[in-house]
Amino acid sequence: MNKVAEVAMMTDPDRIWTEVTRMVRAELGEGPFSSYLAPSAVRVDAHGRLFIVTPTAYARDWIRKNALRRLNDLWAGLDGQSRMLEVRCRAEFVSTPPQVTPLSRSEHPQTAATRGLEPSEPRRATVAPVTDGPRAVRAAGLQERLTFDTLVEGKGNAFAIAIARQTASWADGHFNPIFFCGPYGHGKTHMLNAIAWEAQRLRPEAKVVYLSAERFVSAFVNAVRDRTTAAFKDQLRTADILLIDDVQFLANKASTQEELLSTLTALMEDGRRIVLAADRPPAALTDIEPRLRSHLAAGLTCPVEPADRELKLKVVARKLASLAAIGLVEGEARPEVVAHLVDSTQGSIRELEGAINTLAAVAGKRLSQLGVEEARAVIGSAMRGGPERRITVDEIQKLTADHFGLKQADLLSGRRTRSVARPRQIAMYLCKNYTSRSYPDIGRRFGGRDHTTVLHGVRRIEELAAKDEQIARDLEALTRKLRP
Repeated sequence: MNKVAEVAMMTDPDRIWTEVTRMVRAELGEGPFSSYLAPSAVRVDAHGRLFIVTPTAYARDWIRKNALRRLNDLWAGLDGQSRMLEVRCRAEFVSTPPQVTPLSRSEHPQTAATRGLEPSEPRRATVAPVTDGPRAVRAAGLQERLTFDTLVEGKGNAFAIAIARQTASWADGHFNPIFFCGPYGHGKTHMLNAIAWEAQRLRPEAKVVYLSAERFVSAFVNAVRDRTTAAFKDQLRTADILLIDDVQFLANKASTQEELLSTLTALMEDGRRIVLAADRPPAALTDIEPRLRSHLAAGLTCPVEPADRELKLKVVARKLASLAAIGLVEGEARPEVVAHLVDSTQGSIRELEGAINTLAAVAGKRLSQLGVEEARAVIGSAMRGGPERRITVDEIQKLTADHFGLKQADLLSGRRTRSVARPRQIAMYLCKNYTSRSYPDIGRRFGGRDHTTVLHGVRRIEELAAKDEQIARDLEALTRKLRP
């Protein structure tokens, strides 16, 4: 018995679909097949009707216009029940409530990936849209623990959290795009994760796409190589919310920046929401093409300030409580131990959480009996592994003064000539972005200036960096010296 006859005697739609797509692949060509048919799947509703479910409306329309008649001809020759295929995009299929039974694994890796199944062979990174609720959210690379419930609020991040909650609630009147910026390890990724989780919870049918800039680059490069750019573009441009983390990693990648610019333009024209994050404001992303920088800065820029001592104390309390809830520690840490934990971890919140985990792992059920000396020994041993280098205000002042041919004392002086005032503002800007110091603290370290002077200087440099190429080059040079 030959293969076609064997298939014709079967009624399993998945087996028939595999055979039909194998037969039509050469007719369509590798490019269209990979872009439109491979990411699609056949599903059966409660009434036994067959649907080709495509990831996007564009793919649905393309198949309906160019391939549906041929697919039905092939299907009719193989299906013993003489059923016909219809086409729906995933949003249409999800929005209709009939009971749907996803079919078993297909031989095509792309099809398996679309349905959240593991293909039998390794596959390259693809953009993973969140379209089928929590399971798909996890598949997109989000972390379940990073929600609004676990996000600790303080003075430095209160505004950013408020904007994040507003965005996730689908409230009208939002700014677009929302751009979170701030130093590494202070909660930007947590906020993007929280937005995605909450937005999907409130609107399960919505398409929420979250990915890092690195993953965006990887998926775009693969799409160009595999000639599937049409599917790549459509997958992103049909998102209801697109969230991209670590935008700074797109620096010096011209073609990828061009693609992101086109994607942002298309989404904004359609009124879809965009949320991005980077380690600095759009104006300071000097390796990003100016037109893209302009788009990034067109909505609302939300600074995520480095955590102050009060916020760090809250983080320690919340983290220890969560560890106690799962039985890893017992009792409460002594106040002096908590204070030492915070004061000895001067880096990011992420580093602080690592120190808490280390302390909890050693202390366990002895947490309440642990003294400062023992805590110091435990934390000191862990920290000697080499945390990220801490940048100081003094270092920034010396580096900036040297860059502009000045003395450090000039930046602290009362001189207001432009040759001194502008470097002073640049140094203030760098201090705000690369240290954990507050505006008042920075002002005190610049000759006792008021915090409003520092705020004005920081904002002035943010404005100038977007239109003054020399300022942008100075910032870039100084940043490279600070973080070689």
